[in-house]
Amino acid sequence: MTKYLAKIIASDQEGLQMISACSSGAKVKVADIKYLESSKVFLISIERTKIESEQKDKKINSICRFDFVDKVRSKNIDQSKHEMILELIGIDYLKNNDDYEINLMFNNNAHIALTTETIEVRLEDQNEINE
Repeated sequence: MTKYLAKIIASDQEGLQMISACSSGAKVKVADIKYLESSKVFLISIERTKIESEQKDKKINSICRFDFVDKVRSKNIDQSKHEMILELIGIDYLKNNDDYEINLMFNNNAHIALTTETIEVRLEDQNEINE
C-alpha cells in the first residue's frame, strides 16, 4: 500500500477552489497559524479529511502555505488561546486593484484576510493520522 501524500499548488481561482474544497471542515489549532513577516509567508497547519482519495474517512495533517503575503488581518480569533480549535469552512479571494485579498473563513464568524500581490498557495500533506 502506498502512502499517497498530496501536494496541490494553486496560482489561480481554480486551484484555490481545489485547495478550499480539500481543506473544508479541517481543524486548526490557533497555535498552528503563523505569519513569517520577513519572508512574507503565511502558514497554517490543518488536520483534514482526505476527500480526494478513495478512503473518505482518512485524516491527514497538512500544511497550507501562502506566499507573497504583505498583510494579515484576523477577526474573532483570540490569539492568546493557543489550544483553541477552529474549523476551516473555506477559502476564497477578492481582487482589489493590484492586490488580492485571500479570505480564510472559519466557524463562529472568525476569519483571516491575507493581502497578497499574487495567488501562490500550496497544500502539502505531512502525515496520516492514525486514530
